[in-house]
Amino acid sequence: MKQRAISAVLFVIAMLGGVFGGAIPFFLLFAFITGGCLWELGGILFGKENEHVALRRVLATALGLLPYLMYGGIKTGLFTMDTGSLLPGLVAVVMVVVFLLILLELFLASAQPFTNVGHYLTGLAYVGIPFAMFLGIAHWDDQYAPLRVLGLLSLNWANDTFAYLVGSQIGKTPFFSRISPKKTWEGTLGGMVCTFLSAWLLSNYIPDFTFGQWMALAACVSVFGTLGDLVESMLKRSVGVKDSGAILPGHGGFLDRFDSFLFIQPFIWLAFWI
Repeated sequence: MKQRAISAVLFVIAMLGGVFGGAIPFFLLFAFITGGCLWELGGILFGKENEHVALRRVLATALGLLPYLMYGGIKTGLFTMDTGSLLPGLVAVVMVVVFLLILLELFLASAQPFTNVGHYLTGLAYVGIPFAMFLGIAHWDDQYAPLRVLGLLSLNWANDTFAYLVGSQIGKTPFFSRISPKKTWEGTLGGMVCTFLSAWLLSNYIPDFTFGQWMALAACVSVFGTLGDLVESMLKRSVGVKDSGAILPGHGGFLDRFDSFLFIQPFIWLAFWI
């Protein structure tokens, strides 16, 4: 428990330092987190391969990082590109890399080449693009907004933390026992209630959104964050692993910490557009 508490404190300090350090520290922090999640996901997905596992993990991590690094580099001013050519350029680069990976599998002589190609694309869709979306949300109006970032992270932490606390204290009714035996309806509903309460508090201090918009964001987080946690549990259960990694003692790996946060990003992005 002590180790878990120390890890949590250090994690929060690092996150706050990155978020409030400015656009560049934020970009670098989440580049590191994105790479960590992709590396762990590669270890899970390619674990059954007998050869070239490290190479495939490196390549899957590089592919997944492409959207984040290209989009983030433009948003933070590290390099320039015409906004109108950003999406076509990004799509072209990603497609070239994907086709090169298909050719690589031809020469690596795997027994399941297109399964491996699917693993590369899973990392891109499940980790790389959602983190790029999060970076876009942080710079939605072409200006980095740390309080907006803190608000979204806080909603996700409220949902995860209070679902765990309420479930561990009074949880009795299984929520999705086939995938996560310890998750209960009591904990899930407790997390949802605390997420909406957190959104109400944030609406009084962070003026980036109206009260109604904060409530909509809370709905996205509480519903899709919970489902995202189940999706990662399904992934780990399918290959027989308990944690995605061990970089955070007592908490698991990067993917364990950001599984629900990743899953909410497309829905948060859609809510922004609406």
